[in-house]
Amino acid sequence: MSTLLDASSRADLIRRGFSRRHFGRIATVLTAGATLPFYNEPALAQLSMVKNMPADAVKINANENPLGPCPEAADAIHSVVQKGGRYMYEDTFELVETLAQVEDVKKNYVEIYAGSSAPLHQAVLAFCSKDRAFVKGDPGYEAGERAAQFIGASTVNVPLKKGTWDHDVKGMLAAAPNGGLYYICNPNNPTGSLTSKADIEWLVANKPAGSIVLVDEAYIHISPNAVKCVDLVSQDKDVLVLRTFSKLYGMAGLRAGAAIARPDVLDKVRSYSAGAMPITAMVGANTSLKVKNLVETRRKIMGDTREDVLNWLTARNVEFVPSESNCFMVNVKRPGKAFYQDMAAKKVYIGRVWPAWPTWVRVTVGTPAEMAKFKDAFAQCYNA
Repeated sequence: MSTLLDASSRADLIRRGFSRRHFGRIATVLTAGATLPFYNEPALAQLSMVKNMPADAVKINANENPLGPCPEAADAIHSVVQKGGRYMYEDTFELVETLAQVEDVKKNYVEIYAGSSAPLHQAVLAFCSKDRAFVKGDPGYEAGERAAQFIGASTVNVPLKKGTWDHDVKGMLAAAPNGGLYYICNPNNPTGSLTSKADIEWLVANKPAGSIVLVDEAYIHISPNAVKCVDLVSQDKDVLVLRTFSKLYGMAGLRAGAAIARPDVLDKVRSYSAGAMPITAMVGANTSLKVKNLVETRRKIMGDTREDVLNWLTARNVEFVPSESNCFMVNVKRPGKAFYQDMAAKKVYIGRVWPAWPTWVRVTVGTPAEMAKFKDAFAQCYNA
């Protein structure tokens, strides 16, 4: 299986301290697709997969968007299904052109993926090793950490700044002065908190040579105040920006995303890629980018619902982290896993618990009707 790695990839891995016995394990990641070996059933259960969920349950556990694709995207998706017997590479090429135009970058700075998880995993393969760690905030999205563990690279978790809950970029660099990949999710998953553009620029300017700052902007469109970092890519900085159509655009089950970076950075990530993109996702994403005011309209819908719930929690003196995303963290003042079970018993499925914050749970912002059911169940379980 290691023959899937070309000569330059194998040479690069050896240079970064991997032995030949690692090649098969890394090649496994390349061929695994959606069945990545570090996403086995127990791992998925820990994240958001719930078996036998009742049909009438409130599902606010996975940061999905209940609005689904916009009507224009849904029509485009339906119309292309009959062409599903062909790879339709031209649809991916068209999405590259549209996204490059929207983000004002050159076309060769954009690489399309089936969601943004694949380029995150592949960036870990490309830039981390036993001597160059994956560095992230804590609590933070765990996917990159799992990929690093699988290939034998270390992960350095740096607590978010207390009170503001943004990434401690100076602490990240101090904790891992020779890191390979510095990961900043902005807005952060699971807290929905923002890291300033100035802090990200500081990290880019002071990080070690050869490393990359990966800015995961999965939730960027939902925030009214987050500042995009694509301009750092345009300036040819050592920055890789990830985007997804899973969140605001409501296409989590369709799988469309992108990596935006200098061509040489994309080349290193692309070395660990394989396969064509799902054509339904390609036309849905391309159409969504062209719908006027879609981002602003959905941002307001999701923001209004989120603020209503946070105001409700405030009125009841419940501690939470102010969020600018489609999720928030709330302190339930007892073991979060037990609280989750109590909520599930009322058919309200909330998100998981992070080990660093054992009494906090993540809650996804659903529809107003779903959040009304959340309030009812929360009021019964909070002091139970």
